[in-house]
Amino acid sequence: MKTESKQLMETLIEQISHWNYIKPDELPNIDLYMDQVTTFMDARLGSLKRHPEDKVLTKTMINNYAKNNLLPPPEKKKYSKEHMLVLTFIYYLKSILSISDVQTLLHPLTTRFFSEHDGITLQSIYNEVLQMERSQSDMVAKDLHRKLEVAETTFTDAPDADREFLQLFSFICTLSYDVYIKKQLIERLIDDMAIPEETEEAH
Repeated sequence: MKTESKQLMETLIEQISHWNYIKPDELPNIDLYMDQVTTFMDARLGSLKRHPEDKVLTKTMINNYAKNNLLPPPEKKKYSKEHMLVLTFIYYLKSILSISDVQTLLHPLTTRFFSEHDGITLQSIYNEVLQMERSQSDMVAKDLHRKLEVAETTFTDAPDADREFLQLFSFICTLSYDVYIKKQLIERLIDDMAIPEETEEAH
């Protein structure tokens, strides 16, 4: 694999440990109108967009989330800190899961913890998950380095003109397989979550 391509991938892997999360202390302490919500989310998560013209969040998206019961309705057209936390979860989850699966996964959060003030709160859940994800960053980076090294051992007999593409293809296929397996696991776990709820509604 050419040095330029390897350096690019090494840089991208390094950036994993610096993904732009919304930190709990960055969340507004006041309720926001929809325009303020979209502006805030774009400012905090805009660096994760694939293309500059992409939108992190739009009014239509927020309305659809509320319509599909992913997001509790706003109070007097204002969105609370809890709304922002749910929207953040939706943003990350919808990139790999269907809206139906996201709804199933988040339903217990919005029904049990959205307005909880004395016990487990939505913010405490967000904090715990965020800390867990941060602790995994180094492990993920090491795993990606290992996969890149393995990919560089493939197609060593291929002509120079083809070797770089084939090794890059091999690396992407390895990453895709990893994502596929994990997505299958996530979907089956969510399906199991949905079964008790359906049984309870039937009674």
